[in-house]
Amino acid sequence: MHFQQQGTENMNSTTRVMAMAGALLAALSIVTGAMGAHSLREILSPQLMSAYQKAVDYHAYHALGLFVVAFLANLLPNSRYVRLSGWFMIAGIVLFSGSLYALSLTGIGWLGAITPLGGLSFISAWILLLLAVGKQ
Repeated sequence: MHFQQQGTENMNSTTRVMAMAGALLAALSIVTGAMGAHSLREILSPQLMSAYQKAVDYHAYHALGLFVVAFLANLLPNSRYVRLSGWFMIAGIVLFSGSLYALSLTGIGWLGAITPLGGLSFISAWILLLLAVGKQ
């Protein structure tokens, strides 16, 4: 069976980058979720496990959100708002989920101070998408 890749030559760079980032980050969210379910549940306290699970959930949601960004980048190829939205989603995953992963695994409490910056990045990303679509 031979599969041909069709249509990718028509993708703009934002569409391609965000779809690739979404796929990679979605795969990583499954890895981190499986690690939590199979290895960490016995090690972490219920409070730290809850924080870890919240990180996995928001990581997965926003990895899928990057596919929304990729789709809209294809429809609105000149939209700066769409481009920025994708980068804010990636920053949110790193800051929000990353800080909660690190907090859960190390128990270092000050890492929780980084988490709201990730939350603000997520909110900014979705507002930028709203502005991008509303502007059309």
